[in-house]
Parts: sequence; structure tokens; C-alpha cells
Amino acid sequence: MLKRLLIIALMVLAPPAFASSKLGDDGLHHEDWFATSLLDLRDDAAEAAAAGKHLVVVWEQKGCIYCEQLHDQHLNDPKIVAFMKANFLVVQLDYRGDRLVTDLDGQELPEKEMARKNRAATTPTVHFVPMDLGARKGKPLAEAEVARMPGLLKPDAFYAMLEYVQGKHYANGQSFQKWLAARGS
Repeated sequence: MLKRLLIIALMVLAPPAFASSKLGDDGLHHEDWFATSLLDLRDDAAEAAAAGKHLVVVWEQKGCIYCEQLHDQHLNDPKIVAFMKANFLVVQLDYRGDRLVTDLDGQELPEKEMARKNRAATTPTVHFVPMDLGARKGKPLAEAEVARMPGLLKPDAFYAMLEYVQGKHYANGQSFQKWLAARGS
């Protein structure tokens, strides 16, 4: 009985095996592997492309329970984190923030106005931008994206969306939902 109580106590008191998220002064959860952006999405997209990665823009806000779940569950899963680090450059923006951000079309706005402009209606909202902007070059984030996660998907569906984008399955015009159904997930 004592051994059992000790094991339970250690499980409760022990830190998570893979926690990397830190709560910042801005009230957002930050991952140490997220990109350090100078808040020019054109530069971030170029940096991602040069590294052979897709740009991911994540909108979050202070006090958002789904944003917290994104970090505690999804971004605490070694499989998801390893896949994201290998294939995506992630830029985190504050849905209610005032920092000036330059959109892919060159327009500079405070974060909160940029969120509205790019139709980020909930948090978290995740925009996935292609490695090669091609015909999307010079368009705002919402028009350049190849996929969007509006709100929080379950971890398995989130990982599937990462696979969908990384595999460029959007290139043939197939939506994430149709691709997911076709693969039997």
C-alpha cells in the first residue's frame, strides 16, 4: 500500500516528461523552438522556404484554454514536436496584441488588426503557408495559406493536418477533409 501511494505521489508531483512550454509575461504559452520573428511574415516565409519548410502562423491569446491545451497536449507530444521542428517554421502572434506585423502582402498592422484582416476568428488559429509562394506571392496571409486550423483539433487530427501540409496534398486541390476521408482516418 505504501509503495502504491509513493508511486501515485511521484506521478502527481513529477514534472511532465516532455514539457517545453513556458508562460510568458504576455500571458501566452511559448515553445523554445518557435521562431524568433522580426514580425515580417515575408522574411519568415523566405526563411522557412530556404530551410525547406512551410511557414506556420499561430494566433493565440491570453487566457485561451484551447491555446493552453495546444501546448499541454499537442506540443507536448514528442512525435508532433519532432515532425513540426523538421518541417515547419512556427511564428506565434497575439490575437489581441499591439506589436506591428508586416503581412505577406507588405501591409503593416498591429497584431489584433492583422488577425481580423486574415480572418482569424478564434484561438488558436493556425495558418499553413506553402514553401513556394508562387502565385500566392504578394497576397495576404489568409489568401496565401494552403490550410487553416480554426480552433483546436484533437492531437491525431492535428498531426494528420501536419502530414497533409508537409506532403503538399493541397497541391492537387484536395481539401484536408477530403484527403483525410480518402486515407481512411
